[in-house]
Amino acid sequence: MAREYTWMETGINRTAESTHGFYEYWPGENRVTIKNFYRPGAGTLRHRRIIGSLSGSPTQPTQKEDSAMSKTLDEVLAANKAYAKDFGDKKNLPMPPGRHFAILTCMDARLLPDKFAGLAEGDAHVIRNAGGRASDDAIRSLVISHKLLGTREWFVIHHTDCGMETFTDEIMRDLLAGSLDTATVDASGWHNTGKGPGSHEGQYIDWLTIRDQHQSVTEDVERIRHHPLVPKDVAIYGYIFDVKSGSLIEVPNASAVGKAA
Repeated sequence: MAREYTWMETGINRTAESTHGFYEYWPGENRVTIKNFYRPGAGTLRHRRIIGSLSGSPTQPTQKEDSAMSKTLDEVLAANKAYAKDFGDKKNLPMPPGRHFAILTCMDARLLPDKFAGLAEGDAHVIRNAGGRASDDAIRSLVISHKLLGTREWFVIHHTDCGMETFTDEIMRDLLAGSLDTATVDASGWHNTGKGPGSHEGQYIDWLTIRDQHQSVTEDVERIRHHPLVPKDVAIYGYIFDVKSGSLIEVPNASAVGKAA
């Protein structure tokens, strides 16, 4: 027997609130899922599981519903339009960063370097990846930042409550081997809930996970400091951003290692 729902437009799907969370109707797949929310320390993750299929053919999305599917795109483009309207003299900014420094930090959405480091357009280079790690590509960017664009001081900034502390290389590889869909996490750890197949390509990636923030910052500063393409007169500072207070906390051992010659 087909279930009946009162649909509301939200995100890319049509949803109806229930006591369990939100039912989702996926028009292209003729199925209904239930969406629950779990809020671990690292942030908010969404869990889905199929609870049934709709009988018959689903009604085709209307033009209004199609537009709801691109809500994020519309919001980004609207924000950009407003920003470009008052762009003004920023068009005259030179390519080299005016304050001659670079930041390597995490991609975590809670971190805004322009806020915690007082940046404006044209001030500094900001290089981001998962964990703010000194990967080969991060070092590539830092070397370009100095060699071609004149930065003389670099900050390595990790942060508290980092998602990179919640898994190991083995966990990530096992998850990817089982499914490429988004995983879920609970008190017992990470789990695949999506469909397979996955891929074993994750076995060949060093995921640069983190056990201890002070240690990881120090290791990254050490790696950058001793890299053959990094000159000795570039100062490298090690810090941890506290997501609860907004403060930068120095890692003295890292900054000592990174001291310019």
